[in-house]
Amino acid sequence: MKVPADKQLEHSVEAAEKGAGGQDIHPTAILHADVVLGENVRIGPYAIIGAGVSLGDGTEVMNHVTVQGTTRIGRNNRIYPYAAIGLDPQDKKYEFGSKSELEIGDGNTFRENVTVHRGTTGGDGTTRVGNGNFILSYCHIGHDCVVRDQTIFANCATLGGFVTVHDRAYLGGFTAVHPFCRIGELAITGGHTMVAQDIPPFVNATGNRAKLYGINKIGMQRAGYSDEEMQNMAKAYKIFFRSKLSAGEALAKLDKRFSESPVVMKFAEFVKQSERGICR
Repeated sequence: MKVPADKQLEHSVEAAEKGAGGQDIHPTAILHADVVLGENVRIGPYAIIGAGVSLGDGTEVMNHVTVQGTTRIGRNNRIYPYAAIGLDPQDKKYEFGSKSELEIGDGNTFRENVTVHRGTTGGDGTTRVGNGNFILSYCHIGHDCVVRDQTIFANCATLGGFVTVHDRAYLGGFTAVHPFCRIGELAITGGHTMVAQDIPPFVNATGNRAKLYGINKIGMQRAGYSDEEMQNMAKAYKIFFRSKLSAGEALAKLDKRFSESPVVMKFAEFVKQSERGICR
């Protein structure tokens, strides 16, 4: 629903009021007339919500948050103070007014000072964040990135443009990911990791430049993978990274030996699709 008329561009200092649909909008918040709010949305003091923004049911935008641009935010998200969501992409080629969007799913947490930028015409014009992600303070998600579901970004993790982060990946504090890289499902990086090539699913990576250090056994256990699947992944890791086979020969061996193992096939398919190369 649209913002109640008495809240459009309002900047009073009176007590907070309940709006239609159960919205709780603090009187010092500034909302453009085009903002669309779901049920039970909460907006804190001095938040600024610009034209083209929509906020889904149950989403909370805390004090001093800025949300701008064509930005669609789903249900039950929490955005903490001083976050800046949906601002122009940091791309010198970006032309003001060109197609540029941000889509955010449900149940995400964006902690203090997080920045998430809209897409550019260099991609399909859209940055996408999925569901259930936990993005800690000072993290940055650059233009045209795709962050899937249930990831965790520790403090100050940074994505360059066009990065893809797959389900349940964990980025350690101060991890920096080069543009166009991919982070595989349930991969984990250590603190201060510099990622310049793709990190496959289910592995540990750390260092500058990132190197791999075996499989993410704890992450796989927590995700409910069986002992058999973890053993398969450990064997596949050794074949691909520690044998004297070429990449093509190793992949052929994985396809033949582990064709019935979903986790190994997911690893192999990720490697096959790599354009920047795989961390070794």
